[in-house]
Amino acid sequence: MADTVAGPAEAPAAVRHAEEVMGTVFSFDVRGGDARAVREALAEAVAGLHRADAVFSTYREDSEVSRLARGELTVAECAPEVAEVLDLAAEAERRSDGWFSPRYRGALDPTGIVKGWAAERAARLLARVAGVRGVSVNGGGDVQMLGAPEPHRPWRVGVSDPLRPGGLAAVISAAGADELSVATSGTAERGAHIVDPRTGRPAVTDLVSVTVVGPRLTWVDCWATAAFAMGSRAGLEWLESLPEAEALLITAGDEVRCTGGLAARLG
Repeated sequence: MADTVAGPAEAPAAVRHAEEVMGTVFSFDVRGGDARAVREALAEAVAGLHRADAVFSTYREDSEVSRLARGELTVAECAPEVAEVLDLAAEAERRSDGWFSPRYRGALDPTGIVKGWAAERAARLLARVAGVRGVSVNGGGDVQMLGAPEPHRPWRVGVSDPLRPGGLAAVISAAGADELSVATSGTAERGAHIVDPRTGRPAVTDLVSVTVVGPRLTWVDCWATAAFAMGSRAGLEWLESLPEAEALLITAGDEVRCTGGLAARLG
């Protein structure tokens, strides 16, 4: 879980919004740009989140993904976003050697990639509005940041400490980065919900959380899930091999392990 950390002063032009969708809350913080244009884009971004939920939810019998899994539709008959997400999920599965999977107990279930993909897509839509200098979209604790909230002050994200409720394990700074995202997978908020794709059962590892930092939320959300399922030793080794990714891993024994370049992102 992560939360955007406010600086000492807020930028004068800010549009904020919170939307309940996909079983969580998406929080928007947009700096700069014409307020009317920003709100129009925000309405479009929010509508896109609800559309993604309707298309990809495995809890809805009539969603396109549910119908696809039952063989009632082909990918070509689905919305174009379905093919896009399935291609991204297949790439994540390949790059993680199967530790990230778009299936659950043998059935199609790409929801592990959808939230991060949807939040990133919403952030990029808002960033295209003329005059917008900074966007932060927080989807249930996973954050995509673009630009900056104001000159000379970067976005900063606090990473919750899974062993000390209310405390922070780290603060991630986007200083010097035009785009940065932070995603955490773990057991503190939702219990043992991460599945080991090799067994189809909840992953049993020495970890309580994995936080991954990188440019695109679509990917870091997948990498955090995959690394958690691997366990701390294999997960850290794999994360070190990924370009543009840094990570913070916390074990049940309160041991903190980090990739070599994470220190540059702390602050």
